Amino acid sequence: MEHPRLIVVTPVFEDTEASTILFSELAKACGRDIHVVAVDDGSVREPLTLDGLRAASLNGTVIRLKRNVGHQRAIATGLAYVADRFKTIDRVVIMDSDGEDMPQTIASLLADLDDNEVDVTVAQRKSRVETFRFKAFYAVYKWLFSLLTGRKISFGNYMAMNEPAVRRLAAMGELATHVAGTVLVSRLRWRTCALDRGPRYAGKSKMNFVGLALHGFKGLMIFAEDVLVRVGIACALVAVLSLLGGGGAIVLKAIGYTTPGWFSVALGLLMLVFLQTGAITLMTLMLTGITRSSTVLALDYKLLIDRVLGATDGMDHA
Repeated sequence: MEHPRLIVVTPVFEDTEASTILFSELAKACGRDIHVVAVDDGSVREPLTLDGLRAASLNGTVIRLKRNVGHQRAIATGLAYVADRFKTIDRVVIMDSDGEDMPQTIASLLADLDDNEVDVTVAQRKSRVETFRFKAFYAVYKWLFSLLTGRKISFGNYMAMNEPAVRRLAAMGELATHVAGTVLVSRLRWRTCALDRGPRYAGKSKMNFVGLALHGFKGLMIFAEDVLVRVGIACALVAVLSLLGGGGAIVLKAIGYTTPGWFSVALGLLMLVFLQTGAITLMTLMLTGITRSSTVLALDYKLLIDRVLGATDGMDHA
């Protein structure tokens, strides 16, 4: 396969109109010397065709999946396809197809990759037009993520990377669960780039609040080991405090500073807290051992592909 200077991977689900506009904007912003890998995530009503790529005079590939596998797994499939099929890779950009990731900002992402100390450049939003519920949830989520994992997350799927980063991420099974979390755990050298979020080209977002919450918790799954250890430490701390509290209750009872019935209630509650937190601590330690010994296998993307369409030669590969 020919080596294009820039490869753009974008997932598409029932959004032909927006993706067609994206292809046109990519041609204007990046020129036509790029290769687009559009992953159709099992669309039924609006299956993606080559028409949009051809209208924009872009080289590209449309990968149709056998079923809807979700936004993150669709991205992982596209990235695994690039790592497998392209012998030489210069730069790869992952972006959504709805227009909120603006092609005009790709140059800013790529500029930071010229630094030899950077493998991945991620977009950190300077401004976004969202509902109050989304902003509140996102603020709480970032706080919980930092508390449970010890890491800060302030970016999504919009990012650019070099060849070593592409091949490393494609080999990580976590990529199919949460792209941004996988970048954090990959030990790649990454840098943020402050960018504005654009308006949606057409249609409405398929992501509802429940889907957004699920996506957030999937990010925590990437750091399951860290989360379990931190929860275990917190439970152990509470168990120790309950023992100290029980000892204090016994001392107060012995010196006569308790009211009738207070001692039995307080000691019973503290013992209950101790037993519960002690049990949770043991379970988290066992789960941590299981998590540490297990290996997340890389996604076998070929099993998900139904058809590959190539805009360069018009071929239809089953």
